[in-house]
Amino acid sequence: MAERKGDNQKLKMLYLVRIFERETDDGHALTMPQIISKLEAYGVNADRKTVYRDIEELRKFGLDIIATRENRSCYYHLGSRDFELPELKLLVDSVQSSKFITDKKSSQLIKKLESLVSKYEGSKLQRQVLISGRIKTMNESIYYNVDKLHEAIGADRQIRFKYFDWNLKKEMEPRYDGRWYQLSPWALMWDDERYYLVAYDSVHDTVRHYRVDKMTDIHIIDDKREGKDAFKEFNIAHYTNTLFGMFAGDETKVTIEAENRMVSVIIDRFGKDIIIVPVDEEHFRTTVTVAVSRQFFGWIMALDGDVRIVAPDSVVEQMQDLIEELSRQYGM
Repeated sequence: MAERKGDNQKLKMLYLVRIFERETDDGHALTMPQIISKLEAYGVNADRKTVYRDIEELRKFGLDIIATRENRSCYYHLGSRDFELPELKLLVDSVQSSKFITDKKSSQLIKKLESLVSKYEGSKLQRQVLISGRIKTMNESIYYNVDKLHEAIGADRQIRFKYFDWNLKKEMEPRYDGRWYQLSPWALMWDDERYYLVAYDSVHDTVRHYRVDKMTDIHIIDDKREGKDAFKEFNIAHYTNTLFGMFAGDETKVTIEAENRMVSVIIDRFGKDIIIVPVDEEHFRTTVTVAVSRQFFGWIMALDGDVRIVAPDSVVEQMQDLIEELSRQYGM
């Protein structure tokens, strides 16, 4: 007897895939009667014979549908997937902890990640999300800013945008009275859980970086990018290693002296290519290139005297001046 047609009969295979993806996993399986019942709920009529045949076709297509016999019943579930649960947990952690993604966008992305596993495993991802509450950016547009910047880079075009800071009323306040910035975008980088645009400023003939979550009204313009020569030898790893908290300053070779136990801290900050020279049994010196800024001095101070600047004299004097300024500020 011919199979009775349902309202959505032509969508049977698609609904069958949805059932296996959302309703089954290694810990949850369905019997044939349950599969047929769920198809009926989607307006699809089927019998055992046709579903057996459909399952075989889906296996040929690449779905890892596993059949397991227990007692007198046969249970079916989807085995391997494009993403396994531990992999998705890593992605969820990345999304949830990223400062440049807003709470709203985080929830939307995580919801999409949940759809890549069964509803049972998806709930485990959601429980994991609730564990960690992190400070998130307030600028919802960053998600689209990144896409726009990639588009400009791919098209080899310059961009115009406005740049802002937050004021005491938690409002976006444009810098320089809302004037337009025009730059040649060359790269996007992620540092300290924030996205930055690295671009060439032709007016000042220099490479600059901008926080993407502080950029607004980004427009791709017809002018071709400039600064190709400046970026031929550009090394993002070197660039970020010289900066502290992405604050720019005059790039200078600085010699620092530290206790031997601080070598891991120095290598973590500047990499393994630095040259380490023993001073005595308890101390070593190394020379590194840094963008000298208050953030760099703050990093040195945070190491509680275990690391100190010894050269050049100009940088040592800047450090001394800052210490004196702070001493006066706190009445020491």
